[in-house]
Amino acid sequence: MSQKIIEMRNIKKSYFVGKPNELEILHGIDLDIYTNDFVAIVGESGSGKSTLMNIIGALDTPTEGSYILDGVDVLHASNKQLANIRNKKVGFVFQNFNLISRTSALKNVELPMLYAKVSSAKRHDRAKELLTLVGMEGRMKHMPNELSGGQKQRVAIARAISNNPAILLADEPTGALDSENSRVVMDIFHDLHDNYGMTIVLITHSQQLAKEAQKVITISDGKIVNIESR
Repeated sequence: MSQKIIEMRNIKKSYFVGKPNELEILHGIDLDIYTNDFVAIVGESGSGKSTLMNIIGALDTPTEGSYILDGVDVLHASNKQLANIRNKKVGFVFQNFNLISRTSALKNVELPMLYAKVSSAKRHDRAKELLTLVGMEGRMKHMPNELSGGQKQRVAIARAISNNPAILLADEPTGALDSENSRVVMDIFHDLHDNYGMTIVLITHSQQLAKEAQKVITISDGKIVNIESR
């Protein structure tokens, strides 16, 4: 039976709180995501989806509401606990890859495991295994500037799942890629979901990309306006 990974209730996010220009971006979001879900959160620019993504990933905190992530009360977590959540419970994939430019693909994938205090031998072996999984076994020693955009994103995906996170959170992961490399990246996500049981949350403005998910959550003006299961 599926376990609830994300439970959000009445999530609100405001800026300039208590000032004349106070602005509420999220207006009471309720969201449940379960193990092995493949969910797309779709919305136009300014809809609030990036703000919601930052809260899901514990990069930001809501003004009101409750948020349980894999059994952890995020809103009452200490800074150390939040850092642990970002390192171990959430794997991030961003549009601009965010690879460390002066180190190899292999070392980039090892980095989250280094922070998680995984032994050198184990993180080396796992990084090699994950790079092979995403089809980068021939580019492990290459530096990011020696890789194409599609190859960089594959390295970024391997890095994101290195600590076996509870969720893989992907923000416009194909936004900087051509159609061929976009297809490769999406096929990797489907493989991780279908064959490895990964829980994936995809943030996108693209309706076409969102249609590849099992469930599409549409956000507009800071509210969830539609949930469609496929």
